[in-house]
Amino acid sequence: MDKIKVGLQYCIPQHGLTRLVGKLASAKAGGLTTAIIRWFVKQYKVNMDEALHPEITHYKTFNDFFVRELKPDARPLTEGSEVITHPADACVSQFGPLTDGNLVQAKGHHYSALELLGGDSQLAEEFAGGEFATLYLSPRDYHRVHMPCDGTLRQMIYVPGDLFSVNPLTAENVPNLFARNERVVCIFDTEFGPMAQVLVGATIVGSIELIWSGTVTPPRGNTVYKWDYPAEGTKAIVLKKGEEMGRFKLGSTVINLFAKDQIEFDSSMENNRPTVMGTAYARAKTANKENPEDSLAS
Repeated sequence: MDKIKVGLQYCIPQHGLTRLVGKLASAKAGGLTTAIIRWFVKQYKVNMDEALHPEITHYKTFNDFFVRELKPDARPLTEGSEVITHPADACVSQFGPLTDGNLVQAKGHHYSALELLGGDSQLAEEFAGGEFATLYLSPRDYHRVHMPCDGTLRQMIYVPGDLFSVNPLTAENVPNLFARNERVVCIFDTEFGPMAQVLVGATIVGSIELIWSGTVTPPRGNTVYKWDYPAEGTKAIVLKKGEEMGRFKLGSTVINLFAKDQIEFDSSMENNRPTVMGTAYARAKTANKENPEDSLAS
């Protein structure tokens, strides 16, 4: 059955199906929309108590519900300039060092940072020997993505591609999954060196939105699009740790890349372990050297 589920993804019209679902998810269908949201909440055990608007009838479209805002105190932020926090409610898929420029996708599967970043060798070199983490957002999760640390946006890259599912089953069976799916790469300059925050598209992910550009929808095709941003001045995009930077309309995956010798992961990091936005994820490597007895709370 698993082989059939994976095999069908090669056959379906991925982009056409995604566009159709995206239109349906943005439709105001009154009672039907409310019924679908109510079913979804029950099916996936979504915790509506933490939502800013817990009443299901508040949401006029499924997309409004899916990118629901949380109450201000729902995700306390771990303080400390040396602390990097989780950017999303998710599940740790894989994390660790980039080895020979490669990231682990799943057991037996690897892919290159060069491909993930859209083929820019100079950019990929900035992360050589660094660290990565892949975080999978399930349907029940909160789907806004936040900054793990303070950062100034340097570049945004849209990389066209397929739209396979990004669930664990597909990650274990589709080679090069995250480097072949459509994605948006955001490069930030931080006190920890360069950081990439990559938002990976997937089957029926209606769109990827970023707070500085809105929905990222370049013309379909094979062209990689790049946008550069100033480091300072009124047009610079500077975001603080914990600030929202983007969102998925229907779930997907976030991948972070960090430069060599800049960070080390918190002891709570473990494959298949759920994460909560704002909790400790990693810290500056130099901070650990300066404070060897200091440890992060999980």
